[in-house]
Amino acid sequence: MNLPALNATLNGIAGLFLVSGFIAIRAGNEKLHKSLMLSAFLSSIAFLCSYLLHHLTGPELSVKYAGPDWGKIPYLVMLLAHTVLAAAVPFLAMRTIFLGFKGPQEKHRKLARITFPIWVFVSITGVLIYFILYQWTPSWAQALSQLPSS
Repeated sequence: MNLPALNATLNGIAGLFLVSGFIAIRAGNEKLHKSLMLSAFLSSIAFLCSYLLHHLTGPELSVKYAGPDWGKIPYLVMLLAHTVLAAAVPFLAMRTIFLGFKGPQEKHRKLARITFPIWVFVSITGVLIYFILYQWTPSWAQALSQLPSS
């Protein structure tokens, strides 16, 4: 199974649910908004499970950036921002969802204004990182070539 492609797909799906949920709430459809945001959360949980499975079952396969030199610093900056913000998303998302169902709506809206752009950024950059490492540069091929032959 191609877990990196699955991870990117789940990230992309989460991003689509997030944007759709934003559109739904702007249109005044709270029920649809809740369903879409829960779907985004479930997609993100599925991503996290797949990501952990990938890294726990293949720790010997570390894919490092092997693209053009001019792209290395922008890639590393994006990766750092993605990683730091991705660590915050589960906590922000859980609290935002909780407030959406149980808390005062004003607190939900206030936190959602912070959570939404971070979560969308993490979803988009997750997909971009996949394309950079596995499609657009020789990074994946180079990682495979460094595996010991069996």
